[in-house]
Amino acid sequence: MTDDAHTSRRAFLRGAGGVALGSAALAAGAARADDPLITDLDAQPWTQFLGDPVDAMPYGMPSEHEAHVVRRTVSWLTADATSSINFTPLHELEGIITPNGLCFERHHGGAAHIAPGDWRLMVNGLVGRQSVFTLADIMRFPRVTRTHFLECAANSGMEWRGAQLNGCQYTHGMIHNVMYTGVPLRLVLEEAGLKGAAAWVLAEGADAAGMTRSIPLDKCLDDCLIATHMNGERLRPEQGYPARLVVPGWEGNMWVKWLRRIEVGDHPWHHREETSKYTDLLADGTARRFTWEMDVKSVITSPSPQAPITHGRGPTVISGVAWSGRGRVAEVHVTTDGGVNWTKARIEGPSLDKSMHRFNHEFDWDGAPLLLQSRAIDTAGYVQPTKDALRAVRGVNSIYHNNAIQTWAVDSDGRAENVEIS
Repeated sequence: MTDDAHTSRRAFLRGAGGVALGSAALAAGAARADDPLITDLDAQPWTQFLGDPVDAMPYGMPSEHEAHVVRRTVSWLTADATSSINFTPLHELEGIITPNGLCFERHHGGAAHIAPGDWRLMVNGLVGRQSVFTLADIMRFPRVTRTHFLECAANSGMEWRGAQLNGCQYTHGMIHNVMYTGVPLRLVLEEAGLKGAAAWVLAEGADAAGMTRSIPLDKCLDDCLIATHMNGERLRPEQGYPARLVVPGWEGNMWVKWLRRIEVGDHPWHHREETSKYTDLLADGTARRFTWEMDVKSVITSPSPQAPITHGRGPTVISGVAWSGRGRVAEVHVTTDGGVNWTKARIEGPSLDKSMHRFNHEFDWDGAPLLLQSRAIDTAGYVQPTKDALRAVRGVNSIYHNNAIQTWAVDSDGRAENVEIS
C-alpha cells in the first residue's frame, strides 16, 4: 500500500469518527475470524465443484440472487396494462447507466414488435424530396453515441397533493439513463431537403396508439437522434426497436418509439398527446402547453423506503441521482434534518449534458431519526424547489413536471417512509 493510500485511509477514519469506526471494524473482524464461510470449505460448495461451461448462457443474465431487481408496476394507476407504466428500480442501481432490462416502460397502445426488414421511415411535408428510408439506409448515415436521461413527464406525478407512494422506484422511477447510438435527425432532414417555411416536425410512431408529437425544427436540428442502439446493443422491443427518436432533456412522450414517419410543417399539429394530455392545468383553469424541458431534479435512492439502513449506527452512505434537461448538474446538497442544515454532496463519475449524475455523501449516523432530502442545482442556475414553492406557482391540478424536493423520514431502526414537510 502506498503512502497516499495510507493517508487517504487515515483521513477517512478521522472524518467518519476515527476511533469508533476503527473499533467497530476490529470487532467485526474478530467476529468473522471463525466464520465457516472463511474456515470451512465444506460450507463453500462452489469451491468443490466445477462451474457452468462457457456456453451455458449465450446471453448473460443477472445472478439468481438478484431476481428481485426488476421493473415493477402499480396495477391501480391505469385501467389497462397496454396503456400503462412500470418503474425503474433506482434504489437497486449504482452509477449513472440504467441496464437495458431495467429501463422503465411507458406504452400508449402496448409494445409493438417490428422485424428490421419491415421497418420504414417516411419523411414528408415541407421537404424537397418525399423520402422513405429502410433501416439499412439509416445505418449508412454517420452515427454518434451520447448518454441522456429519459424522464416521463408524469414522473412523481402522484406526489402533487402529498406523499402517496412509498419507495423511490414508484415516486421517481419513470426515468432511465442510457448511452444511445444513432443518426442525428438533422442529417436525415437535410437529405430530404428542408423548404424555407419549415418550422415544426411531427414525429409519428408505428404502435397501435399512433403516438404523435409536434417538435420545433430548431430542436430537431440541434441534438435529436434516430437511435438504433442503447448501451451498445440494439434497442429492446419495449424501447422502440428497431428505431426510436431521442429528444435530449425533453419529456419522454416526445421520444417517439417505433418511429415510422417524420412530417415537416410550418406549425404544430395540436394532436391528442399535446392537448388533452401532457399539458399542465393551472389553478386558474388555464393550461400550460409545450412544457417540454425537464427541470432540474434529484432524489436520494439510499437510504429510502425500499433501501432502509440495516447496519445500525455508524458510518452511513447517502446516495442518489440528479439530472436536468437544461444541461449538467452543477451541485447537489443533502440534509439529514429536513432542510435546517445542508451539506454539499460529491458528484461521482461523469458529468454529462442532459444526463443523470450520481451523488454521494458519508456521515456517521447516531441512530437518531432523520429527515433526508436532496436539492440539485443545474448549470443554468435553476435550483430544485420545495413542494410548497412549486405549488405556489403551479397549483395542485397537474400530474406533470413535478421536480420538487423529496423527503424520506428514517426512524431509529433505519426504516424509511415517504413523508412531506414542505
